[in-house]
Amino acid sequence: MKHNDSDACFQPFISPNPITSFNPIQICPTIDKSAFISPFTSVIGDVTIRKNVYVAPLVSIRADEGTPFYVGSNTNLQDGVILHGLKDKFISVDGKDYSIFINKEVSIAHGALVHGPCYIGKKVFVGFKAIVYDAIIGSGSFISYNAVVTNGVHVAKNRFVPPGAYIDSQKKADALSKVPADSKEFAREVQRVNQEFPAGYHLLFGDCRCSCGVAYTDDSKKKKE
Repeated sequence: MKHNDSDACFQPFISPNPITSFNPIQICPTIDKSAFISPFTSVIGDVTIRKNVYVAPLVSIRADEGTPFYVGSNTNLQDGVILHGLKDKFISVDGKDYSIFINKEVSIAHGALVHGPCYIGKKVFVGFKAIVYDAIIGSGSFISYNAVVTNGVHVAKNRFVPPGAYIDSQKKADALSKVPADSKEFAREVQRVNQEFPAGYHLLFGDCRCSCGVAYTDDSKKKKE
């Protein structure tokens, strides 16, 4: 049996949502061709993924209950991140309802859970194993590892959620301090590194992308060469 290098690669699972009583219309993900969706990931349902997004292995983006999801350009979802939402619970952005809206240049670190309804603003950092559920996170905020932000709170711009903190009231959210300089620099560096991954991984996994986000190599180009 002839070996093909592509046989050793495990494609991501990219699929429309299943038909259910609460979500009877199937919608496929919309993924920009410059985004990279790693093997061993799932992207299901009405999910929009914009330019140069990096989705690492073992990420689950499952818009089969709460829907739709939006992931802005230059965002990175690191290994083991979970995106899911409750049905009929929404965040309104520019007059449109979303279960989860993640703005551009957001970093969501390994093992974090983002559960709708929620909004995450520009350049937010969500730390390792943090949980964001039923919350609005202002631009530039930093959520540290193992922290929880929930219960309908609104975290203002450029606020720092300490490691292990449990922010479940607006009073706690309003008391948060500004993001320290070293945490700002850490978030900037994470962004810088992860924005290089989509192009780099495209070279490894295939020089073309189909509309569903799966990589492939265009053999016709090789024949012309």
